[in-house]
Amino acid sequence: MATGTMCLDLESGSTEMTLSMDHADESPRRRIERTVAENPVVVLGQIGCCMCHVVRKLLASLGIHPTVIQLEEGELTKTAPEPVVFVGGVLVGGLDRLIGLHLSGQLIGKLVDVGAL
Repeated sequence: MATGTMCLDLESGSTEMTLSMDHADESPRRRIERTVAENPVVVLGQIGCCMCHVVRKLLASLGIHPTVIQLEEGELTKTAPEPVVFVGGVLVGGLDRLIGLHLSGQLIGKLVDVGAL
């Protein structure tokens, strides 16, 4: 898999997301793609995922309130880290990558660049 890409293995109708009903006929995969494209910071993760909670707390401590898409267990491919974080429509990665960017001082710059801060 190339850097900056993510495969989602979602079956049509297999997930419930709190997203705009203007696009109710979209597949779950397309809704995720659209949400990532339309929002500066997006977090995908399983319902009840403790690492998703840590990501949200880290981002909240920086003043960021990401768009969160909660998926049922097994809706992300097994090779995708959880949670999956996008900044400016670009895959950042999972919790480890987000913390790495934060500790290196690069996360704030990325958030400023996409207008999230």
